[in-house]
Amino acid sequence: MIIRRALVFAALSAPHAANAQRMAAVAAESPAGAALVARLRAGGLVLFFRHADTGGEPCDRSFAIGDRAGQRNISPAGRAQSVAIGARLAALGIPIAEPVLAGPVFRARDTAEAAFGAARVVVTDSLLADDYAGARLAWVLAEHRRLFSEPPPAGQNRILVGHRTPAIQVVGDAVAGQAFPEGAALVLAPSGTGFTLLGILEFVPAPSGGFHGCG
Repeated sequence: MIIRRALVFAALSAPHAANAQRMAAVAAESPAGAALVARLRAGGLVLFFRHADTGGEPCDRSFAIGDRAGQRNISPAGRAQSVAIGARLAALGIPIAEPVLAGPVFRARDTAEAAFGAARVVVTDSLLADDYAGARLAWVLAEHRRLFSEPPPAGQNRILVGHRTPAIQVVGDAVAGQAFPEGAALVLAPSGTGFTLLGILEFVPAPSGGFHGCG
């Protein structure tokens, strides 16, 4: 499965490999982060969160959507991180369009529900992890592009919760490597036909450093 993922990733990310400058996540309290927060307060953006911390949890084994025991889940610290993310957005006065959309793999779904409340979350295959997509991978990536490009209601921001690799495949090498840690969010300006990456925000840093050792 890791070999298959590597081959698919190489094929789909190749168009982005032309000297893309790697971004770095910034804290919401930093000058760059504060500027992004100000943009978010005005609405009109998309926040694509990577699922929360999974440090110490076993790697995916079954790659079956409903099999929690066979998946890499968020850690207890990741659950606390998720709750803190939701509280941080509320404290910063960032308006959120409902529903929040999350992928069906439990680490994405659990992050969204802990952060924003299960009643505000809709689970969608459009935000499926690449290793769970199988023959639907092209459709999943097209759905990521659509959601990244679709403007939210006026004065609000759309919240998406998913996985790192599909984001790299759609956004490009700027968010590859160590650029997009667990629990961080891509800040995207949608145009209706495309999107612009404005930055990567960490509202609450991942307790385990933001990167799991799984392939």
